[in-house]
Amino acid sequence: WVGWFGFNAGSALEANGFAALAFINTFGATAAAVLTWSIGEALHKGKASMLGGASGAVAGLVAITPAAGNLGVGGALAIGAIAGVVMILFVDFTEWVRVDDPCGAFAVHGACGIWGTLSLGLFAVGNYSDVKGILYGGNANQLIAQIEGSATIIACTFAAGLLLMFGLKFMGVLRISEEGEL
Repeated sequence: WVGWFGFNAGSALEANGFAALAFINTFGATAAAVLTWSIGEALHKGKASMLGGASGAVAGLVAITPAAGNLGVGGALAIGAIAGVVMILFVDFTEWVRVDDPCGAFAVHGACGIWGTLSLGLFAVGNYSDVKGILYGGNANQLIAQIEGSATIIACTFAAGLLLMFGLKFMGVLRISEEGEL
């Protein structure tokens, strides 16, 4: 979490209002994601866990990164809170479709990353650029651009993943032996 401050706030390449806003938004979104993940985990499994809280923190960090310096604090809190819920839903989804993802990497980085990318088109306030989200007087152009970008990333990642998996399967190294798995 602390290292991520350097990533988001440091993207400004100077100490200014943009960097300060990115810092504050990174903190707020992450805290909101930890809170919603922990509440959701407690409701879903009967208690919240430290590992779940840490996963919720990463979900908030991933989700806020695309828009950290382009939001008001309220937008950052909303993005983080929704990221915690997105993660819960996608962890359950990957288990339901029987995908072997014990760390929830897709839910954290894939689903929350897509949510964070789309959120710029909703919550951007235009303080440090002319980008405004739909909720702050912008038109749908930014959201459409974010959807197109996300769709392109999904398509490229899916294609590369399939090529890699089929290549590994063809070479006979996609799965380890049952003995090795045990």
